Amino acid sequence: MNELIISNKRELSNIQKIIIYFFIYSFLGWSLEVIFAMYVERTFVNRGFLFGPICPIYGFGALILIGSLRNVKGNKILKFIIAVISFSVFEYIVSYILEILFNQRWWDYSNDILNLNGRISILYSLVWGILGIFFTEKLHPLVRKKVKKVCLSISKEKQKIIIYILVGIFVADEFFSILAHLN
Repeated sequence: MNELIISNKRELSNIQKIIIYFFIYSFLGWSLEVIFAMYVERTFVNRGFLFGPICPIYGFGALILIGSLRNVKGNKILKFIIAVISFSVFEYIVSYILEILFNQRWWDYSNDILNLNGRISILYSLVWGILGIFFTEKLHPLVRKKVKKVCLSISKEKQKIIIYILVGIFVADEFFSILAHLN
């Protein structure tokens, strides 16, 4: 009984979980991008829009996937299709908005077959579908379990402080990155 009371007192709210997942998946996405760029370019490249080690497109993409697939149980083909469509639409929209705002392209698939305005390509859309299945079947359940375990070992007040610090750093990074890209 006492464990249940402690668990409830230390359980993150849904908003706090969303924020934590956003940062975890933004960092993992940045890591994936950096490793891919190191493989291709044979040198370290800080991938993404921000100065810090996160790519928000991956954080938001993960949250979109979590939300769109929360009621899809076990059907990998349906998960694949939803992941392909949701990630492709999201990637296209983000590419378009970033280009309008900053007159820059952070990625360009113009040389890939079956691309749409260089913003998305069938190859990467299929990769997003495969990653979507891996994400929902393996990665997110593991991350969810680890987050819960860590939260049980940290007081609610410390959890809030960590979240406020992460959000504060993110907002500052966004501000300074936007200024740098506008110049």
